[in-house]
Amino acid sequence: MDASIQRTLDDLPAEPGCYLMKDRQGAVVYVGKASSLRSRVRSYFGAPRADERAFVALLDDILGAIEVIVTRSEKEAVLLENELIKRHRPRFNVLLRDDKDFIVLRIDRRHPHPRIEVARARNRRDDGARWFGPYPSASSIRETLRVVNRWFQLRTCTDHVLAHRSRPCILHQIHRCPAPCVLDIPVEEYARSVDDAVAFLEG
Repeated sequence: MDASIQRTLDDLPAEPGCYLMKDRQGAVVYVGKASSLRSRVRSYFGAPRADERAFVALLDDILGAIEVIVTRSEKEAVLLENELIKRHRPRFNVLLRDDKDFIVLRIDRRHPHPRIEVARARNRRDDGARWFGPYPSASSIRETLRVVNRWFQLRTCTDHVLAHRSRPCILHQIHRCPAPCVLDIPVEEYARSVDDAVAFLEG
């Protein structure tokens, strides 16, 4: 085993995170996640190897380096793994089975009074809208929307309801929506609220 890889194995943290395996040309060939980076990455080495996937047997011949990224939680590691696989497209990673089940948020600013929509990551596309996420659970989405609705007061109704409502709903009465469905809300004023919401979602 290469001495630099052995040093990496010796210094692995026990925290959750992601690991990137690179070949000797520096290309990322595999991305994984772990609740304990130390335990998971070390399990690829030594004998006998419990992991019987075909690429594991090739590591001795192709591996050039291992990079690790520590995260604050296992959930954060899951999301980071998803992003790293999309970014590097490693040849030994299969498509994440649960990628399509991640939840994302969408804002289409081409509408004069856009709303925040909830969608599945499988529907994410380059359609001119702003997409945020993915989020690890429905509860995290609900909490995010609760904060956005409280502080930035964007409409929550669908385009169909917006076009056909005749009087403000209860969200307007409790000061959670300016009611662009029936009131003359200047587009510029509403756009400032959208700007603030986008800045919040961007972190």
